[in-house]
Amino acid sequence: MIEFVEGEVAWTGPNYLVIKEGGIGYRVVCPRPYLWDEGKRVRLYTHPVIREDGWTLYGFPDRVERDLFSMLLEVSGIGPKAGMAILARGTVGEVVSAIRGEDLHFLTRLPGIGKKTAQRIVLDLKDKLKDFDAPVVQEDVSPTGPQWIASGTAGEAIEALMALGYNEKEASQAVREARKLMGDAEPALDDWIRQALQVSAKRPGGGV
Repeated sequence: MIEFVEGEVAWTGPNYLVIKEGGIGYRVVCPRPYLWDEGKRVRLYTHPVIREDGWTLYGFPDRVERDLFSMLLEVSGIGPKAGMAILARGTVGEVVSAIRGEDLHFLTRLPGIGKKTAQRIVLDLKDKLKDFDAPVVQEDVSPTGPQWIASGTAGEAIEALMALGYNEKEASQAVREARKLMGDAEPALDDWIRQALQVSAKRPGGGV
């Protein structure tokens, strides 16, 4: 069992880091690879998934997030891809709080999670998470608050910006800032993309 991988970030991919240590490059799939810069020394706590066609190492910045990922995989219908998508869009505190509070509305806004899967997550994990050491979530649940998740139209807007050449971090920031400017009504996809592009262009060095 590999508990963690520590070394220098050789390069980043769309959903992974390559960590160099001792002449070996370890490819570690992680929810938010853009958080780490190339050349920086990092430690990622890992969860290996071994299958007939090979094995994959999933990595996280702390043991709490890694342990939540491991617990999500225990739920029927949640595989590594879905587990990573959940943690890429929702923080540990938000996801744990939603499960404890049986907040199906929040859970179904996460990528790939329908109502039945959300109910299964709550049923399987609510009791297991009673004493789970998760960060406390703030009460602000507005569309621009800490529990805002880029799913639905927001997720499509992010994907559209990434297709135009923005990385995930840049696209997510632009879409979130655009949301603040458009009030409470859910904007159309075209309007959201247009506003996000305007927000990005106004930043120093903005644009692709």
